[in-house]
Amino acid sequence: MYRRSFVKWTGGITAALMAAGASGAASETSIIVASTTSTQDSGLFSYLLPIVRERTGVEVKVVAQGTGQALDTARRGDADVVFVHDAEAERRFVAEGYGVARHPVMYDDFLIVGPAADPAGVRGGRDVAAALRAIAHGGHAFVSRGDRSGTHQAELRLWDAAGIQVDAARDRWYRSVGQGMGPALNMASAGDAYVLTDRGTWISFRNKGSLQVMVEGDARLFNQYGLILVNPARHSHVKAAAGQRVIDFLLSREGQQVIAAFRVEGQQLFYPNAGDPSA
Repeated sequence: MYRRSFVKWTGGITAALMAAGASGAASETSIIVASTTSTQDSGLFSYLLPIVRERTGVEVKVVAQGTGQALDTARRGDADVVFVHDAEAERRFVAEGYGVARHPVMYDDFLIVGPAADPAGVRGGRDVAAALRAIAHGGHAFVSRGDRSGTHQAELRLWDAAGIQVDAARDRWYRSVGQGMGPALNMASAGDAYVLTDRGTWISFRNKGSLQVMVEGDARLFNQYGLILVNPARHSHVKAAAGQRVIDFLLSREGQQVIAAFRVEGQQLFYPNAGDPSA
C-alpha cells in the first residue's frame, strides 16, 4: 500500500483506548456529521463514535453519503460537521463561506479491483493510468459509482490522467451506477467487472466473489480525508461549539492514536496525518 509520511506513535494507543472506555463527560448534546460511505462501510464510525462520545460528551449522528452529496447537505445547513475526501471540493466549500476551515485528519488509498480472470491483464501493476487504458481499449467491464462521491471524483481524475474520456451513454463497457461503494462492489462482483474502491471498504467487504486486487501503490491513488466545521455565520443553528469539540478531539494526539488503532482483519485501514501542510 502506498504510504505518505506521517507521525508514527509507538506508544500510548492502549492507554488512549482505556481512557476512552473510562467514564468521560456525560453526553450533553448531539451533532450531525455528513460523511462518506467509505468511513461508514469500513466500520470506522461504529468503532470511533463511542470513543468520541466518551471523550467529548457529544453524541455524533452520521449521514453517510457520497462526498458531493455530503457537502450539499452541509450547504443547506443540515449538518454541523463534514468528514469527507475530496480536497478540491472541500477547499471550494470553505472558500464559498460554507465551512470555517478545512483540517486534514487521516488518509488511506484507492485500489483497482477486478475479476480473477483479469481480461485486461492489469494484475500486479502499479501504474493506474496504464491499467485504465488497458481496460478501456479492451472494452472490459468497469463499474463507476457515478454519484459525485470523493471516490467518483478521484476516478474521473484518473481517467483524465490516462487520457481517456469516458461516456456512459456511448461506452457500453462503462457502467455508471449512481450508488455507493458497497453496491458498486456488489455489481462488479456479479458482473466480473473492474472498479475503483477505497481500501477500507474493500477490506471490510464480504461479497468479493472472484474480485481481487489488481492495481495498488501508485501515488495517484492516495486518498486524503478532511474535517470541516459548517460555518455558523451561514447557518445560525449549527452547533459550532460541540462540532469544534469533536474536530479538536479527532485532531488531537489522542484522537489520532485512536484512528491509527482501528483494525479490520488485523489490518490498519486509516493513517492519521493531522497538521500535514501538504494534505
